[in-house]
Amino acid sequence: MSVIANNLQAVLVRIAHACRLAGRSADDVRLLAVSKAWPTDSVLAAAAAGQRAFGESYVQEALAKMNATHDAGLEWHFIGPLQSNKTQKVAEHFAWVHAIDRVKLAERLSAQRPAALPPLQVCVQVNVSGEASKSGCRPEAALALCQAVAALPRLSLRGLMTIPQPTDDPAAQRAAFGRLRRLQEQLCAAGLPLDTLSMGMSDDLEAAIAEGATIVRVGTAIFGERNNP
Repeated sequence: MSVIANNLQAVLVRIAHACRLAGRSADDVRLLAVSKAWPTDSVLAAAAAGQRAFGESYVQEALAKMNATHDAGLEWHFIGPLQSNKTQKVAEHFAWVHAIDRVKLAERLSAQRPAALPPLQVCVQVNVSGEASKSGCRPEAALALCQAVAALPRLSLRGLMTIPQPTDDPAAQRAAFGRLRRLQEQLCAAGLPLDTLSMGMSDDLEAAIAEGATIVRVGTAIFGERNNP
């Protein structure tokens, strides 16, 4: 087995163990392999080991990988901050967008999503830690933003995403992820049928799963320390 295949298996074991501890089924948590800044060969190695969903943050890099892996049946998620001038390519080529943080972005994706494709699956990004350097709407603004996104055609609002402030403290990790879970519960009670919590990465996926994550976004633990693009 390749190093990437071994790493991928180790991450899946971590996910399954975390789910058992949380009293959840491992089938409830999807692994998104964050392949940004890694070459196509790394994507193909993970795909050969059974991974199908990949996360990218740089549009041109992602398009090149899509072209090179066209016949592999992979699912592509855009997970980084998205500039307005890049929305058309994302709307045309990705299955998911995880980082909707303003209505204008959602409106552009909605207008530019080809009618021949299924609706674009989207998550609203929430800044649960209040960091000035992080993207995402404020938690108190999430309801209005989600309602606006849910009303747009060609989009399917699935849930919420967050990247909390890094910490090695498991209790602090769980507290941050718990804020997103409770927000999801509030939005569901307000009539928004959200089924997705995109949260947790290589260093904190166990805490995220304990708090209800349904997608964990893992790069370093699969591919190694990231190269700069």
